[in-house]
Amino acid sequence: MPDVKPIFDEYGVIMQAMKRLPDDRLRLAFFEALAELEDNENHRRRVFPKTRLHRVMGVKEAVYRAHITKISGWRIHLQYIDGRLHLKDLIEGSEHDHTVEVIKARKDRYE
Repeated sequence: MPDVKPIFDEYGVIMQAMKRLPDDRLRLAFFEALAELEDNENHRRRVFPKTRLHRVMGVKEAVYRAHITKISGWRIHLQYIDGRLHLKDLIEGSEHDHTVEVIKARKDRYE
């Protein structure tokens, strides 16, 4: 049985994804991305082939973003808190180029 990293969703990012993602293909990709993120082996090896998890540069807080799909532009913002993943936001494809501005506009979500 694989080691699972807990994921917390205080802001209802999963529910937002089900409402806001435009089609079932992206909804399925969202759950595949969550599955990759919860696999502790990926964190141990720091290999995320699907989501390309990486730290957002230009903000003080340690915010990470993961691709739902590279082409669509939809992203998941998250943070590590006490060794656990906390989902922070779902970023629409049209907003993904303005990452720092999106984080600053919703700074109450980020620690």
